[in-house]
Amino acid sequence: MSENTTSETSAEAPKPLQPPRRIPKLRHLQTLGTAFLVLGVLVVWASTALEDEPITMAIGVGEAAPRFDVTPDLTVLVIGLVMTIAGLVALADRWTGRYAAVGLLVSAILLLPLLVVLSVGLSGAPQTNILTLAAEALRRGTPIALGALAGLWCERSGVINIGIEGMMLAGAGIGFLSYTMVFGGVPGLGLVGAVLVAVLTGGLMAALHAMLCVTFKTDQIVSGVVINLLALGLTSFLRREILLPADATSAPTLPQIDLLVLSDLPVVGPLFSGRPIFFTMFLAVLVTHIVLFRSRWGLRVRSVGEKPHAAETAGLNVVKLRYQAVIVGGLLAGLGGAWFSLETVGGFDDGMTQGNGFIALAAMIFGKWRPWSAFGGAMLFGLASSIGTRIQLLGVEVGDFPIPPQFMQAFPYVVTIIVLAGAIGRAVPPAAIGQPYEPSR
Repeated sequence: MSENTTSETSAEAPKPLQPPRRIPKLRHLQTLGTAFLVLGVLVVWASTALEDEPITMAIGVGEAAPRFDVTPDLTVLVIGLVMTIAGLVALADRWTGRYAAVGLLVSAILLLPLLVVLSVGLSGAPQTNILTLAAEALRRGTPIALGALAGLWCERSGVINIGIEGMMLAGAGIGFLSYTMVFGGVPGLGLVGAVLVAVLTGGLMAALHAMLCVTFKTDQIVSGVVINLLALGLTSFLRREILLPADATSAPTLPQIDLLVLSDLPVVGPLFSGRPIFFTMFLAVLVTHIVLFRSRWGLRVRSVGEKPHAAETAGLNVVKLRYQAVIVGGLLAGLGGAWFSLETVGGFDDGMTQGNGFIALAAMIFGKWRPWSAFGGAMLFGLASSIGTRIQLLGVEVGDFPIPPQFMQAFPYVVTIIVLAGAIGRAVPPAAIGQPYEPSR
């Protein structure tokens, strides 16, 4: 009896207070710190190979455009020192990680202007145009932004969508096919009808994805792979069997549009000149933000992506809402596909989307499933692509060794992966994403 009393007393005794836990550091902080430390040392070393002749950075076209001069060796040296210090801070054990994360993020952002100054300085060019680079970045980021919105709509409703690439490719191929075979000879319709077909094609591919994932509860990753392979095979078959025999390999592109007064503004006027899908992309971002976060239907879509059974208890049709959201995403992906074949190239080639659907997924995660943040991630990729093209045109060389343009084009993507991996914190997806929905009744 006494033994039982003693054991109960000891079991009920309060536990001693534990010391407060230390603030956890960011994941992979040591690895990132090492990478930036090494990179910073290399950048400082690269600054010694640059001339001290100033480079003119023009903002706009014409004599009235603002210009400023930068000294390549000094600019690159300062950026290299910032990276080195950020790497050392990240490696210091006494820091909690918060200040190191800020330093790493600033260093990652500085990598893009570093590439511009370094490439122009090594090429020996006397000047470069910053506004043209920004306009090109916006243009190249258009399909990525549309693809990121497509993924955002799907995943906010709880459905993983890695089939964005296939939806874009199907929209590009079938939209172009419809113009050459049907709408090309219809006055007043032409390219507009072809774009609508591309949008609807993306929606149909998304409906197939929704049927597989929501109705038949297929693994959502497998379903996305099926969409990608189906689009690749279908568009290749249509091109080989219909377009090539009919010699229908080219078409006009959508016309250039100037936004009335805005395109006539000094300096920034060229930013307001573009093609229809380019401007529609901005509208899509705005509408997505308003509908998803400021409307009752958007709240319902987000609720089925977070707590589908709670949404069902509130009287919502989870299956219907997921179908609607996935199809809306597919329509946007189809519009992104039309950008390739009907707005930019005026033709169609096998696999012409070139992985932009997968890059759009990275931009969506980079933006933490929010429209404007995903748009920013898409423009970051667009800027990276523009810088790669600029480097290729300048013909950058280190000594007598020309730098392969593919290497420089890949470098900004590596920077984005670094930022995505840990420099800006962990991205938390919707709670019910990837989970098949089983009705409770």
